[in-house]
Amino acid sequence: MTITVKFFASLRESLNLSSQTLNHEGINTASDAWHKATKGAAMPHNVLIAVNMDYVKDTHKIKDGDEIAFFPPVTGG
Repeated sequence: MTITVKFFASLRESLNLSSQTLNHEGINTASDAWHKATKGAAMPHNVLIAVNMDYVKDTHKIKDGDEIAFFPPVTGG
């Protein structure tokens, strides 16, 4: 039972992580996936989270096989 966790843009650079496959055991929410993948690093309050390409909150329930992506906030003009 595994999930895939991906980090994009400045998060990838600051954490020095791009993608990890994790054992689903003990991961119940998107927040849990962040903490396990980053070994406990604090999650920025404004990070964007997508599970299977749908934006979700950090409390979103994770299932086996899910892909969780973390993005820094997007700005533009």
